[in-house]
Parts: sequence; structure tokens; C-alpha cells
Amino acid sequence: MTGSKTDTNSHILLIEDSAVLAKIYMRYLRQEPYQVMHVETGEAALAIIEQQPPHAIMLDLHLPDMHGIDILKYITDRGLPTSVVIITAYGSIDIAVEAMRAGAFDFLVKPFDANRLTVTLRNALEKQRLARIVESLRAEAQERYCGFIGSSLAMQAIYRTIDSVAPAKATVFITGESGTGKELCAEAIHRQSPRRDGPFIPLNCGAIPRELMESEIFGHTRGAFTHAVGERKGAASMVDGGTLFLDEICEMDLDLQTKLLRFIQTGTFQPVGSNRLEKVDVRFVCATNKNPLKEVEEGRFREDLYYRLHVIPIHLPPLRERDNDVLLIARYLLQAYSAEQGKAFQEFSLDTQAILLDYEWPGNVRELQNVVQQIVVLNNAEQVTPGMLPPPLNNHVPSRPRAQQGLPVAAVDSGKAAPTVASIRPLEEVEREIIEEAISLCDDNIPRAAALLKIAPSTIYRKRQSWAEKGD
Repeated sequence: MTGSKTDTNSHILLIEDSAVLAKIYMRYLRQEPYQVMHVETGEAALAIIEQQPPHAIMLDLHLPDMHGIDILKYITDRGLPTSVVIITAYGSIDIAVEAMRAGAFDFLVKPFDANRLTVTLRNALEKQRLARIVESLRAEAQERYCGFIGSSLAMQAIYRTIDSVAPAKATVFITGESGTGKELCAEAIHRQSPRRDGPFIPLNCGAIPRELMESEIFGHTRGAFTHAVGERKGAASMVDGGTLFLDEICEMDLDLQTKLLRFIQTGTFQPVGSNRLEKVDVRFVCATNKNPLKEVEEGRFREDLYYRLHVIPIHLPPLRERDNDVLLIARYLLQAYSAEQGKAFQEFSLDTQAILLDYEWPGNVRELQNVVQQIVVLNNAEQVTPGMLPPPLNNHVPSRPRAQQGLPVAAVDSGKAAPTVASIRPLEEVEREIIEEAISLCDDNIPRAAALLKIAPSTIYRKRQSWAEKGD
């Protein structure tokens, strides 16, 4: 092994069996601020990678003891924090492209010059730097915030936005698919604002009949319309000093939109059937699961009202764009519903987690709530298995392997037969059987088999060599 004389925090591992080419590449990097280490075999490389993954790896595909793709798969299967740059001859470009699909950052075709190498490595190291920043943000992320559950970067941005807009009086316009938590967002804005001690009143403009909506907002006097047997205060009066949340605002009747615009502009309103003006101090938050601009273009929503309401926009991301938040929410719901129903559920199996992570969740968090509640009501066990999932999840096959979802690859076998004295065999024999079976199941990919067995690949190579020497 040889190393460069630079002394920095960026570590590069060069895996190249040609000593001549290795010297050329290291000469290319002599002026760069990297620590470069060179090895000639895959086994030596894996020993270094297992101990401390470098920031970037220059990997020749053809090594004397194994193929470079095996090393790449070892790195990607374990999700190791390193960028791999493949070094290949012109005739192996197809393999290099395949390596890119398997997780390589880039590839270099021999021969290449110093500039091509340095630019590629800088990009690879920049990718790792950004990845470390992302991981750092995730490590510091809040998992719970004002009723929300989620540590994804998308939700961290929502939490920061709520903190920023809450102290102001400006109107907030929340958009997002059905089930993403728009009312929860509105309530969080209220709770974080100086109005937190005042009332928070939500009104669903799509659930209340149009002929009653005006009365719900502004109230009415006795005799204002049929069945108005007494005076009634509306939300506008009751929310004085607090926050009025108008959900599904795009469902509001156009005539009522005109009166709402006047209310927002002046802070005054007239109860239905009354000539007196009432003045209140209200903050408005509204929401819709539609595209409000499209509603304006098609004449269903007043343009002037849109711009009066759309002062501070907040768009809530769908569950499918929130990384692993689905598992955080599902675990919380499982514990809550299990306690409520007196069930024994503790966790989701790895196969179930893979399905939950891969499913698109068109109904978002609301759909997830229904799924978990149905599981708990209809079943009772310590672990949720795929067979307990309701349609359509029970027929869903994950499109990504567990490793790409950040889940353990190996599952636990719980179906072992009870051992007897006659079943005891020499440890060496059992060990060899397990190792060879793992290699076979991994399609002869020794690094992957080693990862699943939680041993070093070099251990497998040594044992196979020992078995060969014994003539077994």
C-alpha cells in the first residue's frame, strides 16, 4: 500500500492492480488536497472499507481476486457513505453503465488525463459533502411538531415556515392533497401565534350546504329566513381575537365569496337579516386540495379574493414524498390503536415495512390511519405481517429492494424445528454449510453474502481457500 503526502480530511481509495497506472493516477492527484491510499486487490480494499469507508473510491473493474462490481455491490448493499468512480477500458463501457445503475457515481474510460480525473473526484466528494449535510439535518430533525409526526426534510421545511409565519397577522393559504394535514397545519399556525389564547374556529366550506354557509360565517337575526327562530352568532363573531380557518375555500359560492372579500378587507360584516355592522379582529387561514389558480381561470373562484387570501402560501407534501415518515406515523398509530383496543401489537415486520414504504398512499395520512386502525381491529399479534394488510396493500409488491429502502436485507427465520442430540454436528461443518448456502443465495456475490452473515468478505475467502487445500 502507498499513500500521498497530502494531509486533509478527504480520503480517496484507489483500487488498481496495475502498479504503473496507479503511479500515474496518484501523480495526477499530487497537487490535490486529498489523502490517497492505493491497494491492488479486492480483499485488501474490502478490509479498508469495512474499517472506515473512504469519502471516494476509484475502482478498477478487473482485479486479480474478484470483480470490481462485487465491491460496488458490497458498498451499495450496505449503504456505505462513499462515492464510487469506476475505472474501465473502452471495451467495458457497457459494464460501467451497468455499474452506474448499481450505484456508482461516475466512470472514467482509460486513458484519461489529470483534468478529467480531478474534476470527477471533486464532483464525487461534493456529493458526499452534501450527503453528510443532509444526514446531519436529519439527525437534528424534529420528529413531532404541533401534532405533526415526521422527520423528513420536507416536513422540517414546513415546521420552519409555520414558526416564521405564525407571529404575523398575514393571511395564510394552505394547499395540498386530501389527507395531508391542512387543518393540522392551520391549528399549528394558531398555536404558535400570539393569538394562541383566542379561539380557533374551523369551517369546511365543502361540507356545509351553500344556503347555510353565510349564516355559519356571519350569523343571523331572528326571522332572517325560514326556521331562523332566534338570533344566532356566526363564526365571525365568535372568533374575535383568534383564527378563522376556512377549509376547502374553493367550494364557496361566488356570491358568498364577494361578502367574504369585503369582510377580509374591512374587518366588518353584517349578520344575515341585519343592517348593523360588526367589527372584529380575525386572522384568516384557508386551505384547498384543488389548484386555486385553475379555479380562478375557470371562473369558480374570484381572482381578487385569491390574491387577498394568497399572501403566505404553504404547500403540504404528500406522504409519498416524505421519505420514511410513513413508518414513524404508522408506528405511532399502531401503538395508539393497540392501547385503545387492548391489543398486543408492537411493530411491523420487515416485509410489511417494505410495503408501507413503497406504496403510493393516494389518501395520504388519512388513508394510513384507516389502514392501521383496520389492522388492529381485525387482528391481534405482536407483529404486523403482510397478510394482515387490507386491500390494495395486501397485493402490493415493492418495486425497490429493502437495501434501497434503508431496511435490513436479511429476515429472521422463525420456523426452526426443535433440536435433538442426534442433530448436533461439528461446528466447522455447520459453518461451511451456512456460508456456502449464503453464497449460493446471493448468486455467488461473496461481499453481499458476507454482509448478510455479518462477517468480513476476507473471512469467506480464507475459509474457501482452506477448504480447497483440504481437498473437500
